[in-house]
Amino acid sequence: MNSKLFSVLLFLTGTISITAQDNCSKFYPMNEGVSMEYTNYNKKGKVEGVSAFKVVESNNTGDATHATMAINMRDAKGKDAYSTSYKLTCSGNMVTLDYESLLPTEMMEQYGDMDIEISGNDIEIPNELTVGQNLNDANVAMKISMSGINMNMTVDMTNRKVEKKESVTTTAGTYDCFVLYSENRSKMMMANQVYPSRVWLAEGIGMVKQETYKKNGELMSSTLLTAHSK
Repeated sequence: MNSKLFSVLLFLTGTISITAQDNCSKFYPMNEGVSMEYTNYNKKGKVEGVSAFKVVESNNTGDATHATMAINMRDAKGKDAYSTSYKLTCSGNMVTLDYESLLPTEMMEQYGDMDIEISGNDIEIPNELTVGQNLNDANVAMKISMSGINMNMTVDMTNRKVEKKESVTTTAGTYDCFVLYSENRSKMMMANQVYPSRVWLAEGIGMVKQETYKKNGELMSSTLLTAHSK
């Protein structure tokens, strides 16, 4: 369960998409029907699965644009492995992702009527990025009470910064990207793990590439954009 949450969280730090023609977002898709496909690889470059993203709803309220993104993950054999959705908002010069949306729907259904408390800070991606720029930390925390026993889970994204600019070539094309770095800490009960990551983000496209590392810098997994449609 915790690994699923962490994987989705990493996607959401920069995953996605296409410049909206009628709202304020540069890096996130906000138009209904926009879709992206990402192929996921293990540390040896072997395909582990494919993730499909699609904007299923979009609307404007005042000076803000709100959208819902659906995610479907399939394993290497094409079998559905996991599905969820999240909400994002664009207002002014900033796109924000609701921290509660980081908690997968199937996880919430699993705990049913249990007493659950959720708190956190939204993920923010400014429309204007520059090399050396520091980005605000983000986190989500969940406290579950079961028969007098409390279970806590948190995911913290710290040391977020725009590291550099770099050109990336995939089967979908060649893109000029900003490289966003973050350190991601996952805590659940006694488990405490830290995974640095980098996301290659292109204006007008969104996430083109992502790499996740062990604490010592060794590559754990990677993701590449393999298809997108307006």
